Amino acid sequence: METVFEKETMSELQELKKRVRKLQSRAGNAKMELHDLAEDLPVNWSEIMAVAKKTFQAFVELDAAKRELAALENPT
Repeated sequence: METVFEKETMSELQELKKRVRKLQSRAGNAKMELHDLAEDLPVNWSEIMAVAKKTFQAFVELDAAKRELAALENPT
């Protein structure tokens, strides 16, 4: 029989996995946007910083969520 704590942990784990999947999708889209921008250079060169910052932030959030998930899955 699962305890309340185990149920909460499982629910938290499922929510975090869902969040990681969404962040992976967002990071992948941002990466493609940056790639497309690079392919079209020098057209829209002024957008490089904005797109790069958006991509960087997406990967920062994804990395943090993956670390959180790993810590939850493998508590030490």
